[in-house]
Amino acid sequence: MKKKLLSLLFLAIPMLTFAQEKGLDQKIDEAFKPISDFFSSIIFFPIYKSESIEIPFVLLLLVASAVFFTIYFKFPNVFHFKTAINVVRGKYDDLDHHESGDSDLAVEGDIKGTIKDESAEGEVTHFQALATAVSGTVGNGNIAGVALAIALGGPGATFWMVICGFLGMSTKFVECTLGVQYRDVGEDGTVYGGPMYYISKGLKERGFEILGKIVAVIFAIFCIGGSFGGGNAAQSNQATVVLKELLGLESTAAGAWIGIVLAILVGVIIIGGIKRIAQVTEKVVPFMAGLYVLACLYILGANFSLIDDAFALIFREAFNPTAIGVGGFIGVLLVGFKRAAFSNEAGAGSASIAHSAVKTKYSASEGLVALLEPFIDTVVICTMTALVIIIFNFGGDASGASVFQYGGDGAGAVMIGGESFEGAGITSKAFAEYIPYSNVFLTIAVVLFAVSTMISWSYYGLQSWKYLFGRGKRADMAYKLLFCLFVVIGAAASMKSIWDFSDAMIFAMVFPNMIGLFFLFPVVKKQLKRYTDAIKGEKA
Repeated sequence: MKKKLLSLLFLAIPMLTFAQEKGLDQKIDEAFKPISDFFSSIIFFPIYKSESIEIPFVLLLLVASAVFFTIYFKFPNVFHFKTAINVVRGKYDDLDHHESGDSDLAVEGDIKGTIKDESAEGEVTHFQALATAVSGTVGNGNIAGVALAIALGGPGATFWMVICGFLGMSTKFVECTLGVQYRDVGEDGTVYGGPMYYISKGLKERGFEILGKIVAVIFAIFCIGGSFGGGNAAQSNQATVVLKELLGLESTAAGAWIGIVLAILVGVIIIGGIKRIAQVTEKVVPFMAGLYVLACLYILGANFSLIDDAFALIFREAFNPTAIGVGGFIGVLLVGFKRAAFSNEAGAGSASIAHSAVKTKYSASEGLVALLEPFIDTVVICTMTALVIIIFNFGGDASGASVFQYGGDGAGAVMIGGESFEGAGITSKAFAEYIPYSNVFLTIAVVLFAVSTMISWSYYGLQSWKYLFGRGKRADMAYKLLFCLFVVIGAAASMKSIWDFSDAMIFAMVFPNMIGLFFLFPVVKKQLKRYTDAIKGEKA
């Protein structure tokens, strides 16, 4: 451990020197801009383009896939919601320790007494896996991302975010079931799972071994990029924004210093692996999410008479948007879907990496647990954030003048009181209107959201790194040092360059992941029946 901490300090020394240079943010932006532009042009390639809107193929793929899975599995996001809650509560834990039913043969034809106890494989509980995965999705996409969606697309973007989150519950169910089904378990009990494994192993079962290997490698590369971008740099960027505002710091060097402190904090946690990460997230995630939701509820309660006006505006603007430059109905729909997909990551496959480490013998049980993530992340927390911002923009009266203009400058920034605000800054301004010292509260919330997301995504990226470069300790440390480096880079750079890169890398994961899902969704149906039959046998 001491050697690993020294490695973190060794990395910090040159960064401290680099941080003293003037114009650090401009240098990083200049380095990131061509990379961001290149990836964005490929990942968000439009299948339709006009003067006002572009419809990227990746968003159409995400939505169409989510609709298909929702219908094919007969709305698991509705009819299996209660079961998912019960699994997290531990109601069906006994199923992982015995087989139900009176037959001499267990499921899959195994003879009783010779069945390997698959529940012994795994490292974390259902709740810990959910907490780890939720901490990877419930992040600054819920604070900064929602504000960005509303600033760009107006209130109507909220409606499409919720719809995307609801449909994404089905996609999460499919990919996380596969994550457990095709996971690898090392000799020391360490679990290795995620799209890399279900793509390579699943496609091999169907006679496409070479294709499976190629697609799995592509996913692993994109996942590493996503861990450096959306799961890291974008998070440290927004944490730094609110910390600098709270502390009254303006210099670029201050951002780098904050990044170094965050990097060391994150580094100490991620060195411990998934068990350490799970131990942290199962405590931090419920606390931070609960605290944030309570603050939102307080603001909404104080403005109860405006809630119906806010919802009315959301529905009206969803189909008849007035935000400047949003590009009409299709434009606001795309803004909502894009920000929701970035926030809950349904379809990207990332969460299946965390869920694959669960202790269970029924892969569908964890798939059901996973469908709760988009609900918590998008349907609940994102909606609350949106309502707070919209009510704030009413200026105390839904019929009065707006505090800021929806659409802003077209890049996500809006003018409030003569000052420009973007991302978490907009949400912070809304909270400050109703809660004394809310700048302190929201700073704590943003930092907790950021750190929890970073430590979860470090695990996702590391698993992909292991898939590509092996499971040696040196390879692990190389990844962790690079990850900590991107914490500092994200803290020092501007929001636009970091978020453009982050969007591209997160959405890039969708393409290889969807290949795996469409080859393997019949396996999920079989595993769902196996688990629901076991539950029925338990009840009987």
